[in-house]
Amino acid sequence: MTIDLDRLFKEQAGNANEIYERNVNSKLAKALRIIGFDPTYVKGKGAHLWDDKGRKYLDMLAGYGVFNVGRNHPGVRKVLVDFMEGEYASLVQMETPLLCGLMAEQLLKRAGFGLDKVYFCSTGAEGNETAIKFARRTTGRSRIIYTSSAFHGLTSGALALNGSAVFRENFGTLIDSVKVPYGDLPALELALKQGEIAAFFVEPIQGKGVNIPPAGYLAGASKLCHAHGALFVADEVQTGVGRTGKFLALHHEGDVQPDMVVMSKALSGGYVPMGAVLMKQRIHDAVFSTLDNAVVHSSTFGKSNFAMAAGLAALDVIDEDKLIQNAEAMGNLLGTRLQALIPKYEFMKEVRWRGLMMAIEFGKPSSLGLRAAWSAVHALNADLFCQAVTMPLLQDHGILTQVAGNHMTTIRMLPPLVLDEADVEWFVTGFEKVMIGLHKFPGPAWESLTRIAKNALA
Repeated sequence: MTIDLDRLFKEQAGNANEIYERNVNSKLAKALRIIGFDPTYVKGKGAHLWDDKGRKYLDMLAGYGVFNVGRNHPGVRKVLVDFMEGEYASLVQMETPLLCGLMAEQLLKRAGFGLDKVYFCSTGAEGNETAIKFARRTTGRSRIIYTSSAFHGLTSGALALNGSAVFRENFGTLIDSVKVPYGDLPALELALKQGEIAAFFVEPIQGKGVNIPPAGYLAGASKLCHAHGALFVADEVQTGVGRTGKFLALHHEGDVQPDMVVMSKALSGGYVPMGAVLMKQRIHDAVFSTLDNAVVHSSTFGKSNFAMAAGLAALDVIDEDKLIQNAEAMGNLLGTRLQALIPKYEFMKEVRWRGLMMAIEFGKPSSLGLRAAWSAVHALNADLFCQAVTMPLLQDHGILTQVAGNHMTTIRMLPPLVLDEADVEWFVTGFEKVMIGLHKFPGPAWESLTRIAKNALA
């Protein structure tokens, strides 16, 4: 007997939040309920979601950048169905899987930069843990440099490279690491001069806040690392696989020389967890140095032929559907249309984007009444303002977005790369209506924020 998914969804209609709260994470369930982010989504296709009441949504998050090819892409799904119907072998472990070798070949060809080998794992955090170990093994050094606002995962090694105290506090002693300001080459050079630095980990564009570094920063950082005997590690977990209008965000800066590139999220089209660490030959040889050391580092699900089938299919879809080109075109269309709204709405400060990785930052307005509203909301909770944008976007316009990070007045968008002009129009129309409402004080938006603050405090 097999599970009947349709029957399960119908029988438990309306119960998903209560079941999740009881058995998984009660605080998350309550937080989502307070801000109205608690629909039960039952269908996803392309750039859209549907809830159990039949309402359609525009997905501007793509599972934190997982669904670059869109949700439930039929091309990827067919390959996985063919794999299961063909009863192909996977995870034999004592083997050299064909599809792993082919997937690695594709990644190395698309990445370039003289990278030679690929280590496969399951997630971005696991990829960064791998890169930490490999950097230490290769250099014989222990310290890692990371940047302010960095996010490389929440496992213990990656946590030591997290730029936010919210994630780090109360988890004990972490590995020896040094924080430098993002985009600041003199600060990086000073940290490298301290010695014993194994590697510098950096996101080519930061996920928390969608911070884009100054031109030349990444190339300059890689040169400084190599001058001081450290490795340059690029975390492309969120920016890779076409997200920024190039296969890698590093490709926007030609002179950079990465020693390792960490990838995950969109690699398998959203169907199977998958991560990869691309590296130079000398790093691979330092870790897998002898026959005895051939499995000195490994991952149970890292050599899954099933995941590789999904990955090869996703790469093929990206090429066939010209999704990297579409990311650049739709990103520029959406970005310029939002940028044009800044003079009209006082709360809008800046729009940042590269491809379909985008942020809208808000700031203190100039008019007296709106400044009072801004100050009052920040007095209640520094993270509350953006909810006045994300909540009505979801509840009134069916658009799913997210606050860009803790203590930020910024929302971010990471939509599927299949986004089209109609979706851009949907977003811009809904967003402008939210801005119109937010610039009326007092008004419903501000009353809602007050209620949320009181509920959260209670």
